[in-house]
Amino acid sequence: MVRNLDITTLRSFVAVADNGGVTRAAGFLHLTQSAVSMQLKRLEELLGLDLLDRSGRGIALTPAGEQMLAYARRMVALNDEVMGRLTDQAFEGEVVLGIPHDVVYPVVPRVLKQFNALFPRVNVNLVTSNTKQLKAEFERGAYDLIVTTETGGSHGAETIHDMPLRWVGAPGGSAWRQQPLRLGFCRSCIFRRVATEALDAAGIQWEMAVDSESDRTVEATVSADLAVGVLLEGTQPAHQELIDEGAALPVLPVQQINLYGADKVRAPYVSDLADLLRTGFAALRPVTLRAAS
Repeated sequence: MVRNLDITTLRSFVAVADNGGVTRAAGFLHLTQSAVSMQLKRLEELLGLDLLDRSGRGIALTPAGEQMLAYARRMVALNDEVMGRLTDQAFEGEVVLGIPHDVVYPVVPRVLKQFNALFPRVNVNLVTSNTKQLKAEFERGAYDLIVTTETGGSHGAETIHDMPLRWVGAPGGSAWRQQPLRLGFCRSCIFRRVATEALDAAGIQWEMAVDSESDRTVEATVSADLAVGVLLEGTQPAHQELIDEGAALPVLPVQQINLYGADKVRAPYVSDLADLLRTGFAALRPVTLRAAS
């Protein structure tokens, strides 16, 4: 004959073990002492085991009770997880998060997974765009939170990480040797002005080899060794590489990863998402400042 354990009796058993007796457990569970005692007796009869040692002044677990407690905790926790995921309506909603495409990996997928475990009924609407567009739309109320890449910050910015900005080119390429230096940038790329100002300050002539709205077009041109580009260190694709710092190119300023919106959240779970973003970016490799050659 199949015998089934009852979650209610298991919950009472765990409460008695955790609170050191039936009286405190009854108060914790908002039940009468007799109800808790009856549930414990029912559990012991079902198992055919003594789970509690009642011979002393207090209540202690028998060896079988100690073993059962581990199972009971797991079963109660699994029950609560199932009920929370499938029936909990407390945190239904949506968060709109904007972030530049070049800093999505590796942090954001991990953050989304962690957030979903905490709030399975809240949808995160992830939008990737450039920093300039994200900030403009954030001011119009289109986003709950945005992450940006900037040389500095502006009103409302919270810096959560710093990342080195580096010159990139094709593996084993020679485009960086050409004069004038051929550059590949999107028109809206916030790093474009940073790079050209650094070149002007170093007295290096340059020209735009590709001037496009498409990131893929720029990526293909740089990967073909027809131009050099600029990316945050660690975000370069496999078909590009960092240009050696011994090359005659100026050192670029460290970029700030900024978070906007965490100071004026519209729902409590937005604060949790902001915390996960802070923790995720803080776990990245710290910046090592480089001296200009």
